[in-house]
Amino acid sequence: MNSLHIHKASSFIDLRAFSPLLPAKPTSLFDPTGRRSGWRVSCRVKGRKENVWSIDNDVARAEEEAAAREREWSQRRRKRKGRKPGRSLQGRGGTVLVSESMLMEVETVLQTQEPVIKPIWNTFASSVSGIWKGVGAVFSTITAEMEPVDIGNKNENLYDCYTVSCIKAIPATTPGTTSQIRRKINWVTLNPFGEKPYETVGSPKAEDAPMSRKGTLSQDRVLPKFCSFEFGRSEVMEEDIMGDEPGLVFFEDGSYSRGPVDIPVGEKDESNYYLTPTFKFEQCLVKGCHKRLRIVHTIEFNGGGADLQIMRVAVYEEEWVSPANLPDESDLEFDVEPLSQRKRTQPSDLTGSWKVFEISATPIYGDDTSLEGGGGGGGLPYVYLCTETLKKRTSPESVVYFGEEETLDMQDVTVLWLPGGVTAYVDISKDGILCIGCGWYSDEGINLVMERDYGLDGKMKEVRYKSEVKRRWFNPM
Repeated sequence: MNSLHIHKASSFIDLRAFSPLLPAKPTSLFDPTGRRSGWRVSCRVKGRKENVWSIDNDVARAEEEAAAREREWSQRRRKRKGRKPGRSLQGRGGTVLVSESMLMEVETVLQTQEPVIKPIWNTFASSVSGIWKGVGAVFSTITAEMEPVDIGNKNENLYDCYTVSCIKAIPATTPGTTSQIRRKINWVTLNPFGEKPYETVGSPKAEDAPMSRKGTLSQDRVLPKFCSFEFGRSEVMEEDIMGDEPGLVFFEDGSYSRGPVDIPVGEKDESNYYLTPTFKFEQCLVKGCHKRLRIVHTIEFNGGGADLQIMRVAVYEEEWVSPANLPDESDLEFDVEPLSQRKRTQPSDLTGSWKVFEISATPIYGDDTSLEGGGGGGGLPYVYLCTETLKKRTSPESVVYFGEEETLDMQDVTVLWLPGGVTAYVDISKDGILCIGCGWYSDEGINLVMERDYGLDGKMKEVRYKSEVKRRWFNPM
């Protein structure tokens, strides 16, 4: 029987290890867009290794039915005990939450698949260039809690970071090649308190807080504002160059999905051992051309792809402030709230009917296809298609709040519900398709989604970029 076991690891995270094509943390997350029903099986690979992400259908069906009966019994037992669905985190409005997948069904096809023009590299390079300021944090792939990103001078854990990214397009030096994008990110770390409702200095929340609350917030527990740091002397978190490489799927508004084209599965090296490569999957969503969200999954593939170890999930929210050749001096005008102070997305935010516009990019493999990156623009060709549908997303069967006594089996943990409207997931469908995705929801009722699929052979199958608008009206009776 061929099977897959997804591991989740919890450990100290140093964001300085996050370079764009390096790797992240263990989770079995599922797309909140619910591309599949709740199929989920835990297993180990024995015997044949060629289908390392597949499972015997009969055994899977039997185990799924047994798991469904167990969940039903557990839910009935919980109702008899009268236990509340969860507890909030130290009185906060938001809660730390992981859940099973959300089923998403197509109600109406508004537009069938049609080809679209491939984005132009120079337009994409122009969209991402500039000075970007933002915030970042790392989250547990098991509980979705914030994890430390650094250790302070007093040996204390620090949970938030401020970042300044300088991104420039470097002109091509030889004919027939494309320009490259150089990225340098400086950072400072802060917040030894973790995810707690402390207000930033000078923020409206802090100024308008009642006196009873102000008395509970000592000065050393108020988070410093962005403008209080000198980034010209701060540490460099990451520095790299990105070209028009085969594993990069980009869109003209600056959104992109970056990762390997081919993951070694079922292969052995010269020492007759299975390869255990670690890859970084970076996905970026852009809102309104000047704000963007970057999520980085670092995943280790053990035993020839039989075991997936999700090492890290890092989140960065950034805002464009100036062109790269005109360094911004208006730090006092830039105000951003650390991720530890944000409200977490809840499943109820994503349930209901949605109008979904989707652009998919499918790679075309051939005998003469080059998978070597180099920024030459002559790598892997893609076919871009678009479609528009009405879909309905339903709530997950099981959710786990922070502090709840009973937790889901780790194989059932699919979606991480993170602060700032962010969802992250890594999952394997019943057909053996590995999906790595993220979502970014806003109170306006818009949800942006980026997903990246890999097949049983380890090759990238498709990248999907979705713009979902929540339907806030009902059909007349």
